[in-house]
Amino acid sequence: LASASFGRQVIKTVRSRDTTSISLFMYSLFVTGVGCWLIWGIMVNQVPVIIANVMTLLLAAVILGMKLYAVIVKKEPI
Repeated sequence: LASASFGRQVIKTVRSRDTTSISLFMYSLFVTGVGCWLIWGIMVNQVPVIIANVMTLLLAAVILGMKLYAVIVKKEPI
């Protein structure tokens, strides 16, 4: 459920293209943390951990990518 909760945020962000209320720092830390959990899941061969973190990483990375684009290209404030 925690992984799926990012689905709505991705849909809203992609549709609106608005990332002004999204924290670059928070999403950077979150994606890093999820990436670490994914690596751990792979190391200990825990398929449920791997699946959940791949889903979450993909969804959160979309939002982070859009935020980075807005900050770098559009010069949106961090």
